[in-house]
Amino acid sequence: MTTATVGLAAGWPSSEPRVVVECDPAGGDLLGRYRLETAPGLVSLAAAARHRGEPGLVWQHTQRLPGRLPVVVGPTGADQARAALAQLTQSGTKVLRRAANRAGTVVIADCGRIDPESPALSVVREADIMLLLARAHDDALAHVATQWHTVARWSRSPHFLLVGDGYPTDEVARALDINVMARIPEDPLGAAVLGGRPGRRSAPARSPLGRSMVRIAELAASRALLPHGPADQEQSTDFHSGAAFYDSPASRTCDLGLLWSEARR
Repeated sequence: MTTATVGLAAGWPSSEPRVVVECDPAGGDLLGRYRLETAPGLVSLAAAARHRGEPGLVWQHTQRLPGRLPVVVGPTGADQARAALAQLTQSGTKVLRRAANRAGTVVIADCGRIDPESPALSVVREADIMLLLARAHDDALAHVATQWHTVARWSRSPHFLLVGDGYPTDEVARALDINVMARIPEDPLGAAVLGGRPGRRSAPARSPLGRSMVRIAELAASRALLPHGPADQEQSTDFHSGAAFYDSPASRTCDLGLLWSEARR
């Protein structure tokens, strides 16, 4: 999911300022992957948001990836990540909304795997658009089939992406009765470039994965500009905390990505 989030930001179809915020309760990947510093990041942003809420606050807690993409890194440990998210949402996720509402600004939040008890759920509800990713395999799609309509109510504009090899896109769309926005190809070399692995110097947009993320970014940008109704504020009683839909990494099935962008209606 982190690779897709970085790819989405890198492939954004305009020169608008953009920032990636790691809001995954399981912990962030960017710090270790790119050998960044522990601060500034999500922890320092959450602490600052308790006392301040100006639109530029998010940018004060960013670091730069190769290529100069600004990121707010999440802590690697789940306990610290959940604590920072809880603090941020207690202060109100409006700090992210205010950042996104600045003219020409895009905020992309990686919220990992979400359930009704997740401290990142408030971020989901405030976002202009949600991207749900799942692999096109039986186990992942079975969870999507049973949970999509519940998860979709958490967002004002939910969209579904398939990842990698597996069942054909049209077959999945027909079987699940879900519109598939796009498909992210299986591309280990492209993922290595976007993931900042040493020795990978190619331009990300030249890989199949990079080209795919450019197309998805264009689709996401166009949908973020459309008027949407409010997200459903009620949690479904048949979506149980701890359900296999968001189970251990070994059975990883779905991730939630959030796109924030300026509402230019």
